[in-house]
Amino acid sequence: MTAAVTPATGGTGGTSIRTPERSFRRKKQIGGRARANMLLGYLILIGLALIYIYPFLISISASFKTDAEATQNALSIIPDTITFAAYERLFGDVPFPLWAGNTLLVSVVVTVGRVFFDSLAGYALSRLQFRGRTAVFVAFIAILSVPGVVLLIPRFLILQQLGLYDTYGGMIIPLLSTAAGVFIMKQFFDSIPVSIEEAARIDGASTFRVFWTIVLPMARPALVTLFILSFQGSWNELGHFIVSRQSPELNTLTTGVASLVSGQLGSGNQYPLQLAAAVLMTIPVAVLFFIFQRRIMNTTAGAEKG
Repeated sequence: MTAAVTPATGGTGGTSIRTPERSFRRKKQIGGRARANMLLGYLILIGLALIYIYPFLISISASFKTDAEATQNALSIIPDTITFAAYERLFGDVPFPLWAGNTLLVSVVVTVGRVFFDSLAGYALSRLQFRGRTAVFVAFIAILSVPGVVLLIPRFLILQQLGLYDTYGGMIIPLLSTAAGVFIMKQFFDSIPVSIEEAARIDGASTFRVFWTIVLPMARPALVTLFILSFQGSWNELGHFIVSRQSPELNTLTTGVASLVSGQLGSGNQYPLQLAAAVLMTIPVAVLFFIFQRRIMNTTAGAEKG
């Protein structure tokens, strides 16, 4: 058996012998502490996840309860009596399919518009040299700091003046571009080397062709992120739809559920009906997120590769 001799750490000099058994015990202790810390971290994460998931579980459970049970046992996860009455009312007494159709139409058009216009604006701010470019970018950053609710009244007045109030155009056009989307695309385009575009420019390709055929395909991670954020934002939008329309035929899921909560479509608390609508609203966005979550997580890696 061999032993390692190392200088002593004490103040009197000398040497200390560190045997292989002692080194093994020390490594085992360090490994045990690392596993304990990892276990503690997982327990904390599980606890936080349960805290966030619990209200959603209550929503699902309450949607299958009767009105009386949802009022008396609001926090119970398991219903005493399972009933589909709330879901039957959604597709019978309440125009839920109309709300879902309006929301889907607006969300799809807004999402496609945001991805296209925000990527165009981001590329222009990243590549094109024009007077006032820095001022324009600073203005976009300044808009990000303004609460959205502050812009609702000016938006309402503009829609009225343009004759777009209470129309699909008034619901869609103001949402076709956002400062946050432009910022995301601009930052991603900045990470792509300009040298990649030089060969195409030498061959006589126009600026839009370079953007469309070379740069935009490389920005797929950022486009996926913008796509998810745009769809989620337009699907869950409420404030803009309140000030841009008043006809019940133009109700979206958010304004429709808000009318349920305010009691405009019936008497009583109607907790199961409201929560059933909220649960159905959540499904499309949740499915979309789970499908594309890996691409969203790879956004930074994609930028570095570009």
